[in-house]
This record gives sequence, C-alpha cells and structure tokens, in this order.
Amino acid sequence: MKKVLVVDDEESIRELYRADLSDEGYDVGLAVDGRQALRLVDSFRPDLVTLDIKLPDIDGIEVLRRLREKNPTVPVILLTAFGEFRQDFNTWASDAYIVKSHDTTELKETVRRLLGEG
Repeated sequence: MKKVLVVDDEESIRELYRADLSDEGYDVGLAVDGRQALRLVDSFRPDLVTLDIKLPDIDGIEVLRRLREKNPTVPVILLTAFGEFRQDFNTWASDAYIVKSHDTTELKETVRRLLGEG
C-alpha cells in the first residue's frame, strides 16, 4: 500500500484528504505543521507528500526545500488556498501545485499520476 503524508494546519482539510485518499487505497499520515512533517518523513516514509504552503511554524516552501534535501525522489504536491503562489519560482521545485478545494478530484488524479497509477 502506497503511503501519502498530508501536511496542513487546517483540521478539516487534513480529515477530508485523509478520508478521500484512504478511500482510494492509500495509507495516509497526517502532520499539522512543518516540524511534524519533517519528523514523519523519517518514520512514516511516505511515497508522496501533500504540503500546504502556509503553515504556522515553518513556511511550506522551506519544508519543501528540506524534504528535497532528505529525499529528492519523493513527489511533493504543494497546496494552497492562494493561487498567486503559482508564480513564485520556489514552488517550481514541487511536482505539482493545486489550489485547495473541497472537491478532491484534481488532488486524487494528481496523486495517482505522480505515483504512476493513473
């Protein structure tokens, strides 16, 4: 079973993504902030990470940079409620960029594609 780590400070988003990705057959881990995400990357060993850009402790772009240092091959999907980050050069290090929505169709399709399942 492929593992997906969902990193988001909004509980409703974490739970929505956990439910929908679990229904797709993934083992889903949750992190509420950047520090917890970086710890879980070592213990949970995800096959893919969804990462909110706006986090309470460490900016998501910095978490992305650190994730790439730890394991450059793990796909990372950046998620944000704000579309303007798409123009930020630093977001280009991610494998995909999605504007958050309660419709998780795009997220699920992107996860499948990045994990070679779609």
